[in-house]
Amino acid sequence: MQQDSENATSDREPMQNGEAMSPDAQDSKASAEDEESQRTVPSAPPLEPTPCPRPKLVFHTQLAHGSPTGRIHGFTNVRELYAKIAEVFNISASEILFCTLNSHKVDMQKLLGGQIGLEDFIFAHVRGETKEVEVIKTEDALGLTITDNGAGYAFIKRIKEDSTIDRIKTVCVGDHIEAVNDQSIVGCRHYEVAKMLKEQTRGTPFTLRLVEPKKAFDMIGQRTRAPKSSEGKMVSGKETLRLRSKGSATVEEMPSEFEDKAMRKVDDLLESYMGIRDLELATTIVEAGKNKQNPDDFAEALDSVLGDFGFPDVFLFEVWGALGDVKNGRI
Repeated sequence: MQQDSENATSDREPMQNGEAMSPDAQDSKASAEDEESQRTVPSAPPLEPTPCPRPKLVFHTQLAHGSPTGRIHGFTNVRELYAKIAEVFNISASEILFCTLNSHKVDMQKLLGGQIGLEDFIFAHVRGETKEVEVIKTEDALGLTITDNGAGYAFIKRIKEDSTIDRIKTVCVGDHIEAVNDQSIVGCRHYEVAKMLKEQTRGTPFTLRLVEPKKAFDMIGQRTRAPKSSEGKMVSGKETLRLRSKGSATVEEMPSEFEDKAMRKVDDLLESYMGIRDLELATTIVEAGKNKQNPDDFAEALDSVLGDFGFPDVFLFEVWGALGDVKNGRI
Protein backbone atom coordinates (compact mmCIF):
# COMPACT_ATOMS: atom_id res chain seq x y z
CA MET A 1 0.00 0.00 0.00
CA GLN A 2 2.84 2.35 0.73
CA GLN A 3 4.24 1.82 -2.79
CA ASP A 4 0.88 2.61 -4.43
CA SER A 5 0.57 5.78 -2.41
CA GLU A 6 4.01 6.93 -3.52
CA ASN A 7 3.17 6.24 -7.20
CA ALA A 8 -0.08 8.13 -6.95
CA THR A 9 1.65 11.09 -5.46
CA SER A 10 4.34 11.21 -8.12
CA ASP A 11 1.70 11.25 -10.87
CA ARG A 12 0.45 14.65 -9.76
CA GLU A 13 2.43 17.50 -11.19
CA PRO A 14 3.23 20.43 -8.91
CA MET A 15 1.44 23.72 -9.52
CA GLN A 16 3.04 27.11 -10.02
CA ASN A 17 0.77 30.20 -10.15
CA GLY A 18 -2.24 27.89 -10.64
CA GLU A 19 -0.67 26.07 -13.61
CA ALA A 20 0.92 22.67 -13.82
CA MET A 21 4.71 22.63 -13.90
CA SER A 22 6.51 20.50 -16.41
CA PRO A 23 9.07 17.99 -15.12
CA ASP A 24 11.88 20.09 -16.63
CA ALA A 25 10.68 23.20 -14.83
CA GLN A 26 10.39 21.23 -11.62
CA ASP A 27 13.97 19.95 -11.92
CA SER A 28 15.24 23.45 -12.76
CA LYS A 29 13.53 24.95 -9.73
CA ALA A 30 14.85 22.20 -7.47
CA SER A 31 18.38 22.76 -8.73
CA ALA A 32 18.11 26.51 -8.15
CA GLU A 33 16.76 25.96 -4.64
CA ASP A 34 19.58 23.51 -3.85
CA GLU A 35 22.16 26.02 -5.09
CA GLU A 36 20.59 28.81 -3.04
CA SER A 37 20.49 26.56 0.02
CA GLN A 38 24.18 25.76 -0.36
CA ARG A 39 25.01 29.46 -0.56
CA THR A 40 22.96 30.62 2.43
CA VAL A 41 23.11 27.75 4.95
CA PRO A 42 26.66 27.05 6.19
CA SER A 43 27.46 23.49 7.05
CA ALA A 44 27.56 22.77 10.78
CA PRO A 45 31.02 22.03 12.24
CA PRO A 46 31.60 18.43 13.26
CA LEU A 47 30.60 17.74 16.84
CA GLU A 48 33.49 17.06 19.17
CA PRO A 49 33.06 14.55 21.96
CA THR A 50 32.27 16.24 25.25
CA PRO A 51 35.09 15.61 27.73
CA CYS A 52 34.07 13.88 30.91
CA PRO A 53 34.26 16.33 33.82
CA ARG A 54 36.67 15.46 36.60
CA PRO A 55 34.95 14.42 39.80
CA LYS A 56 34.78 17.08 42.53
CA LEU A 57 37.77 16.68 44.85
CA VAL A 58 36.58 16.54 48.46
CA PHE A 59 39.01 16.47 51.38
CA HIS A 60 38.37 15.61 55.03
CA THR A 61 39.66 17.95 57.71
CA GLN A 62 39.78 18.43 61.48
CA LEU A 63 41.21 20.98 63.88
CA ALA A 64 44.43 19.46 65.21
CA HIS A 65 43.57 19.98 68.89
CA GLY A 66 40.27 18.15 68.39
CA SER A 67 37.03 18.68 66.47
CA PRO A 68 34.41 16.86 64.41
CA THR A 69 35.39 15.96 60.84
CA GLY A 70 34.53 18.45 58.12
CA ARG A 71 34.53 18.21 54.32
CA ILE A 72 36.01 20.88 52.06
CA HIS A 73 36.38 21.37 48.33
CA GLY A 74 36.70 24.09 45.69
CA PHE A 75 40.01 25.74 46.74
CA THR A 76 42.96 26.54 44.47
CA ASN A 77 45.58 27.95 46.86
CA VAL A 78 46.50 27.94 50.53
CA ARG A 79 44.54 31.09 51.41
CA GLU A 80 41.39 29.62 49.90
CA LEU A 81 42.06 26.34 51.70
CA TYR A 82 42.26 28.14 55.05
CA ALA A 83 39.06 30.03 54.24
CA LYS A 84 37.24 26.75 53.51
CA ILE A 85 38.47 25.18 56.75
CA ALA A 86 37.50 28.29 58.72
CA GLU A 87 34.01 28.22 57.19
CA VAL A 88 33.49 24.58 58.18
CA PHE A 89 34.49 25.17 61.82
CA ASN A 90 33.05 28.68 62.15
CA ILE A 91 36.37 30.35 62.97
CA SER A 92 38.40 33.12 61.36
CA ALA A 93 40.91 32.07 58.70
CA SER A 94 43.50 34.22 60.52
CA GLU A 95 43.31 31.75 63.43
CA ILE A 96 44.97 29.01 61.33
CA LEU A 97 48.75 28.91 61.68
CA PHE A 98 49.51 25.95 59.40
CA CYS A 99 48.22 22.53 58.39
CA THR A 100 49.67 19.03 58.61
CA LEU A 101 48.69 15.99 56.56
CA ASN A 102 47.55 12.71 58.16
CA SER A 103 48.77 13.70 61.64
CA HIS A 104 47.33 16.01 64.29
CA LYS A 105 50.78 16.50 65.84
CA VAL A 106 53.16 19.41 65.23
CA ASP A 107 55.19 17.25 62.87
CA MET A 108 57.21 19.19 60.31
CA GLN A 109 57.60 16.05 58.21
CA LYS A 110 53.83 16.15 57.66
CA LEU A 111 53.61 19.87 56.95
CA LEU A 112 51.25 20.85 54.15
CA GLY A 113 53.17 22.57 51.38
CA GLY A 114 52.09 23.08 47.80
CA GLN A 115 50.83 19.54 47.23
CA ILE A 116 48.07 17.47 48.82
CA GLY A 117 47.62 13.77 48.12
CA LEU A 118 44.09 13.07 46.94
CA GLU A 119 43.58 10.76 49.93
CA ASP A 120 45.29 12.98 52.52
CA PHE A 121 43.49 14.06 55.70
CA ILE A 122 44.09 17.73 56.58
CA PHE A 123 44.65 18.86 60.19
CA ALA A 124 44.54 22.62 60.85
CA HIS A 125 46.64 23.99 63.73
CA VAL A 126 45.13 27.16 65.19
CA ARG A 127 46.44 29.92 67.44
CA GLY A 128 47.12 29.01 71.05
CA GLU A 129 48.95 30.94 73.75
CA THR A 130 51.10 33.99 73.02
CA LYS A 131 54.52 34.25 74.68
CA GLU A 132 57.39 36.70 74.58
CA VAL A 133 61.04 35.74 74.95
CA GLU A 134 64.24 37.74 75.18
CA VAL A 135 67.10 36.55 73.01
CA ILE A 136 70.77 37.50 73.18
CA LYS A 137 72.61 36.62 70.00
CA THR A 138 75.92 35.03 71.01
CA GLU A 139 76.91 33.79 67.55
CA ASP A 140 76.11 34.65 63.95
CA ALA A 141 73.37 32.04 63.59
CA LEU A 142 70.50 31.69 66.05
CA GLY A 143 69.90 28.06 65.10
CA LEU A 144 66.44 28.64 63.65
CA THR A 145 65.05 27.39 60.37
CA ILE A 146 61.96 29.31 59.28
CA THR A 147 59.17 28.53 56.86
CA ASP A 148 55.77 30.15 56.26
CA ASN A 149 52.23 28.98 55.73
CA GLY A 150 51.71 30.70 52.38
CA ALA A 151 49.18 33.06 53.93
CA GLY A 152 51.34 35.55 55.83
CA TYR A 153 52.51 33.62 58.90
CA ALA A 154 56.17 32.69 59.37
CA PHE A 155 56.92 29.97 61.91
CA ILE A 156 59.77 27.84 63.25
CA LYS A 157 60.36 24.65 61.33
CA ARG A 158 63.59 23.47 62.92
CA ILE A 159 65.75 24.25 65.96
CA LYS A 160 69.41 23.36 65.72
CA GLU A 161 70.70 21.39 68.71
CA ASP A 162 72.90 23.34 71.15
CA SER A 163 72.14 26.62 69.38
CA THR A 164 71.16 29.94 70.96
CA ILE A 165 67.44 29.23 70.45
CA ASP A 166 67.76 25.62 71.62
CA ARG A 167 68.86 26.92 75.03
CA ILE A 168 65.58 28.86 75.36
CA LYS A 169 63.30 25.97 76.23
CA THR A 170 60.05 27.89 75.84
CA VAL A 171 60.68 28.28 72.09
CA CYS A 172 59.30 25.32 70.13
CA VAL A 173 59.02 24.01 66.61
CA GLY A 174 55.70 25.21 65.18
CA ASP A 175 55.73 28.56 67.01
CA HIS A 176 54.54 31.42 64.80
CA ILE A 177 56.87 34.45 64.94
CA GLU A 178 54.42 37.32 65.26
CA ALA A 179 56.78 40.20 66.06
CA VAL A 180 60.46 41.08 66.47
CA ASN A 181 61.13 43.90 68.98
CA ASP A 182 57.39 44.69 68.91
CA GLN A 183 57.49 45.14 65.13
CA SER A 184 54.81 42.96 63.56
CA ILE A 185 56.06 40.66 60.83
CA VAL A 186 52.66 39.23 59.92
CA GLY A 187 52.53 39.19 56.12
CA CYS A 188 56.30 38.82 55.70
CA ARG A 189 57.71 35.87 53.79
CA HIS A 190 60.02 33.41 55.54
CA TYR A 191 63.18 34.72 53.82
CA GLU A 192 62.38 38.27 54.97
CA VAL A 193 62.01 37.12 58.58
CA ALA A 194 65.22 35.08 58.39
CA LYS A 195 67.08 38.12 57.04
CA MET A 196 65.69 40.31 59.83
CA LEU A 197 66.87 37.86 62.51
CA LYS A 198 70.26 37.46 60.88
CA GLU A 199 70.76 41.23 61.00
CA GLN A 200 70.24 41.41 64.80
CA THR A 201 73.39 42.67 66.52
CA ARG A 202 75.45 40.17 68.50
CA GLY A 203 75.39 40.78 72.23
CA THR A 204 72.34 43.04 72.07
CA PRO A 205 69.09 41.60 73.50
CA PHE A 206 65.99 41.55 71.33
CA THR A 207 62.50 40.16 71.87
CA LEU A 208 60.44 37.65 69.94
CA ARG A 209 56.67 37.52 70.29
CA LEU A 210 55.60 33.96 69.50
CA VAL A 211 52.24 32.24 69.14
CA GLU A 212 52.21 28.52 69.75
CA PRO A 213 49.69 26.22 68.08
CA LYS A 214 46.82 25.12 70.30
CA LYS A 215 47.60 21.67 71.62
CA ALA A 216 45.52 18.65 72.47
CA PHE A 217 46.09 17.10 75.89
CA ASP A 218 48.41 14.43 74.50
CA MET A 219 50.64 17.11 72.94
CA ILE A 220 51.21 19.33 76.01
CA GLY A 221 54.86 19.53 76.94
CA GLN A 222 55.97 18.22 73.55
CA ARG A 223 58.93 19.94 71.91
CA THR A 224 59.21 18.37 68.46
CA ARG A 225 62.27 18.44 66.24
CA ALA A 226 61.97 17.07 62.71
CA PRO A 227 64.59 14.56 61.53
CA LYS A 228 66.45 16.00 58.58
CA SER A 229 67.08 12.83 56.60
CA SER A 230 63.51 11.91 55.70
CA GLU A 231 61.78 15.29 55.59
CA GLY A 232 59.50 15.77 52.62
CA LYS A 233 59.95 12.27 51.25
CA MET A 234 57.15 11.39 48.86
CA VAL A 235 55.83 8.08 47.60
CA SER A 236 55.53 7.71 43.84
CA GLY A 237 52.50 6.36 42.01
CA LYS A 238 49.80 8.62 43.49
CA GLU A 239 48.19 11.83 42.30
CA THR A 240 48.35 15.08 44.22
CA LEU A 241 46.51 18.38 44.13
CA ARG A 242 49.13 21.04 43.34
CA LEU A 243 48.28 24.37 44.94
CA ARG A 244 49.63 27.48 43.23
CA SER A 245 49.92 31.07 44.40
CA LYS A 246 48.78 32.18 40.92
CA GLY A 247 46.34 30.31 38.72
CA SER A 248 44.22 27.26 39.36
CA ALA A 249 45.19 24.17 41.30
CA THR A 250 45.99 21.13 39.15
CA VAL A 251 45.95 17.39 39.71
CA GLU A 252 49.41 15.99 38.97
CA GLU A 253 51.36 12.79 39.33
CA MET A 254 53.64 12.55 42.34
CA PRO A 255 57.19 13.78 41.64
CA SER A 256 59.56 11.40 39.88
CA GLU A 257 62.56 9.96 41.72
CA PHE A 258 64.77 12.65 40.14
CA GLU A 259 62.39 15.45 41.15
CA ASP A 260 62.02 14.10 44.69
CA LYS A 261 65.79 13.87 45.27
CA ALA A 262 66.41 17.25 43.63
CA MET A 263 63.68 18.98 45.68
CA ARG A 264 65.04 17.66 48.97
CA LYS A 265 68.59 18.67 48.05
CA VAL A 266 67.49 22.18 47.04
CA ASP A 267 65.48 22.43 50.28
CA ASP A 268 68.68 21.63 52.19
CA LEU A 269 70.52 24.36 50.27
CA LEU A 270 67.76 26.86 51.07
CA GLU A 271 68.28 26.12 54.74
CA SER A 272 72.08 26.43 54.47
CA TYR A 273 72.11 29.71 52.56
CA MET A 274 68.90 31.44 53.63
CA GLY A 275 67.79 29.84 56.88
CA ILE A 276 64.46 28.67 55.45
CA ARG A 277 62.88 25.41 54.38
CA ASP A 278 60.17 25.40 51.74
CA LEU A 279 59.46 22.33 49.59
CA GLU A 280 57.12 24.27 47.32
CA LEU A 281 59.84 26.84 46.67
CA ALA A 282 62.33 24.00 46.10
CA THR A 283 59.88 22.43 43.62
CA THR A 284 59.65 25.67 41.66
CA ILE A 285 63.44 25.96 41.55
CA VAL A 286 63.81 22.38 40.29
CA GLU A 287 61.16 22.94 37.62
CA ALA A 288 63.00 26.06 36.44
CA GLY A 289 66.29 24.20 36.10
CA LYS A 290 65.61 20.61 35.08
CA ASN A 291 65.55 21.24 31.30
CA LYS A 292 68.14 24.01 31.12
CA GLN A 293 71.47 23.43 29.37
CA ASN A 294 73.72 25.84 31.29
CA PRO A 295 73.75 27.87 34.53
CA ASP A 296 73.11 31.18 32.73
CA ASP A 297 69.84 29.88 31.25
CA PHE A 298 68.92 28.50 34.68
CA ALA A 299 69.64 31.83 36.40
CA GLU A 300 67.54 33.68 33.82
CA ALA A 301 64.63 31.26 34.18
CA LEU A 302 64.78 31.46 37.97
CA ASP A 303 64.87 35.25 37.93
CA SER A 304 61.74 35.34 35.77
CA VAL A 305 59.67 33.38 38.32
CA LEU A 306 61.42 34.11 41.64
CA GLY A 307 63.19 37.42 41.08
CA ASP A 308 61.94 38.86 44.38
CA PHE A 309 64.09 36.44 46.36
CA GLY A 310 67.39 37.87 45.08
CA PHE A 311 69.26 34.57 45.34
CA PRO A 312 73.05 35.03 45.64
CA ASP A 313 75.15 33.74 42.74
CA VAL A 314 76.90 31.20 44.95
CA PHE A 315 73.52 29.68 45.83
CA LEU A 316 72.54 29.43 42.15
CA PHE A 317 75.78 27.62 41.27
CA GLU A 318 75.32 25.25 44.20
CA VAL A 319 71.78 24.44 43.04
CA TRP A 320 72.92 23.98 39.44
CA GLY A 321 75.63 21.60 40.61
CA ALA A 322 73.17 19.69 42.77
CA LEU A 323 70.75 19.25 39.86
CA GLY A 324 73.61 17.88 37.76
CA ASP A 325 74.65 15.51 40.54
CA VAL A 326 71.10 14.15 40.83
CA LYS A 327 70.77 13.71 37.04
CA ASN A 328 74.07 11.82 36.90
CA GLY A 329 73.30 9.61 39.88
CA ARG A 330 75.92 11.11 42.20
CA ILE A 331 73.25 11.87 44.82
